[in-house]
Amino acid sequence: MQTTIIQRSVSKYSLDRTQNKALFQEMYHKMSNYWTLPCRKKQKRISLPENLENHSTQTDTPNLTYMETGTILIVDDNKSVLASLELLLENEFSTVRTAANPNQITTLLTTTSIDIVILDMNFSAGINNGNEGLYWLKRIHEIRPALPVVMLTAYGDVELAVKALKHGATDFLLKPWDNRTLVQKIKEAYNHKSNGKSSSKSKNQTAGSGNPNKPEMLIGHSPAMLQLIKVVNKVAKTDANILITGENGTGKEMLAREIHRLSPRNTRPMLSIDMGAISESLFESELFGHERGAFTDAYESRSGKFEAASGSSLFMDEIGNLPLALQAKLLTVLQNRNITRIGSNKVIPVDIRLISATNKDIPEMVKQGLFREDLFYRINTIHLEIPPLRERGDDILLFVETFLHRFASKYQRPEMRMHEQTIEKLRSYHWPGNIRELQHAIEKAVILCEGNVIRPKDILVKQTWKPQTTSTVPNLEEVERQAIETAILQNNGNLTAAAEQLGISRQTLYNKLKRFKS
Repeated sequence: MQTTIIQRSVSKYSLDRTQNKALFQEMYHKMSNYWTLPCRKKQKRISLPENLENHSTQTDTPNLTYMETGTILIVDDNKSVLASLELLLENEFSTVRTAANPNQITTLLTTTSIDIVILDMNFSAGINNGNEGLYWLKRIHEIRPALPVVMLTAYGDVELAVKALKHGATDFLLKPWDNRTLVQKIKEAYNHKSNGKSSSKSKNQTAGSGNPNKPEMLIGHSPAMLQLIKVVNKVAKTDANILITGENGTGKEMLAREIHRLSPRNTRPMLSIDMGAISESLFESELFGHERGAFTDAYESRSGKFEAASGSSLFMDEIGNLPLALQAKLLTVLQNRNITRIGSNKVIPVDIRLISATNKDIPEMVKQGLFREDLFYRINTIHLEIPPLRERGDDILLFVETFLHRFASKYQRPEMRMHEQTIEKLRSYHWPGNIRELQHAIEKAVILCEGNVIRPKDILVKQTWKPQTTSTVPNLEEVERQAIETAILQNNGNLTAAAEQLGISRQTLYNKLKRFKS
């Protein structure tokens, strides 16, 4: 982008922004009529008028009648644009945040309470198709679905701006902009958001529990999860039995509910049962039901889980904990698709979609004779493995944002936000308890934090890493290599973001990688 060069020197006014901010602002607004803001077309050199002080400023200077109390985020790779917009809007909003690199968006949305975003459409040199802006628009709405985003595009890109509106942008602005129009549109978008909060609150009160088919599971952008959901979308529409595996706390039950939500059986609620918590004496009664008087204390007839879930989905959690003696009974029901209540001879057909889950290695249990091989094949038509949180890269930021808003609302601390160093601590921790451990850590932090900013000391997790006490000390090259590999992994292969995290340039990172490969 080319930026207009102001030929006349303003040094004689002794401007120092940090020492005389008011004078700088006055000078800026007097220059509004003559300052052509950055655009992609090359601009002519222009000069300030001789009598700058006496020139009228009414044409483009916005009407500064009141200040909004929110925080605005401006994202543009042109630092001149950032400086101009920051100066223009600092009298309109209580806080103005800027970012020259779009990779900072995710962190800023997580660590700062942002109320509205101005987002450029293009960031890479020589690329003007707007795909970068549309990508980051989508990322913003995945983190904050209701956040208003005003797109910033070059003159002549109206079709691209309309495309952005279809993708969820609130409005768009063309470069070069008119100051009054820009401020008006930004305020309209901000006020629309504020009114939307009140409106949706009223709707929620009217609607009660809301839409039962609304997705509850956060997917993220890690390759493993995207591939997993791709498979889920295919198999959810069928009645195939599904086995979900993964570490404790990865969200196996949430995935089961998402499968049920996407299935044709979603008109009825999914039933769940913890197979590891059922005693052998109550197994048949819980799963198959019983008739009145079938055993002591059976004062009335009762349907079991299979019968109650007929026409819907049945989720069997911790199926790997089921004793071997009970596995044969379960296998018989799954094969015949009918049950017989205790104390009855009547065969009752059942129509269920079975979803099972476990954190155990079932194939290894089969080898050791702890799990029936035929039952394993029966429940394992489709196998879904949920990756641990430590392997999901920046997906952790989505969970942090969600849990922070949830518990800040629950404990009436709406101004709560994360410090940037806290985010780094959360990203570097290995989370053996996965999403469940992260949720509990955020909740404790919201409760115990003394201020409105959650700092690293407020995140109470056990750091299991200890310094090595052996005499072997890695050399600096090994330490550097490990740091680079970790940064690239955490940023999902994005070298620009990895370089920024490491505090080096992209070219320096390329050079180091080339040296490591040689």
